[in-house]
Amino acid sequence: MINIAIDGPAGAGKSTAAKAAAAKLGFIYVDTGALYRAVGINALRRNIETTDVEGVISTLDGLSISIRFIDGTQHVYIGDEDVSVDIRLPEASMAASNVSKIPEVRAFLFDLQRNLAAENNCVMDGRDIGTVVLPDAQIKIFLTASPEIRAKRRYNELIEKGTPVDFDVLLAEIIQRDYNDSHREIAPLKPSEDGIVIDTSGMTIDETADIIVDLVNKL
Repeated sequence: MINIAIDGPAGAGKSTAAKAAAAKLGFIYVDTGALYRAVGINALRRNIETTDVEGVISTLDGLSISIRFIDGTQHVYIGDEDVSVDIRLPEASMAASNVSKIPEVRAFLFDLQRNLAAENNCVMDGRDIGTVVLPDAQIKIFLTASPEIRAKRRYNELIEKGTPVDFDVLLAEIIQRDYNDSHREIAPLKPSEDGIVIDTSGMTIDETADIIVDLVNKL
């Protein structure tokens, strides 16, 4: 199987570019951040703060999170409930950052991610795909952009969906998440040693996706 690992901070265009590249290549697209968002949202629904490590760990017992592809689009389920919309709410972003620091959560989701890659040609994005989840991926890419540009992208995305959000609050959350993700002890956010770093600040999604496709075509 051909596996493409795409890592990078929030708002760097990972998901959109990875999804576009996967469509052009005929691969499945796996957004691993959605899985951490699902764990975070599940904890919040149970009135457990996502900074409460033991509380979050307690929610894993009996928790069923799965990815299903419907008409080629990834949907995330908690049990039989499609939570694909709920996990895109602003509170899910920081919740994901908090729960991703917990080794037990990472272990809980590890096999699901690995199995998807073993069984499919895939483009998988996240924060530790090239370094931890798929260290043997044929192509490893680290997408980045300035915090301001990433906040603007996320702001536009949420506004288009009808979700009210304050830009300054969003920017502060992105900066805080960058710090959290890059300073955690377990699988910190960083480029893999053999990865390709791409700054998407001045690039369109199609331009970024085309770079990914070109790399695959050169394999």
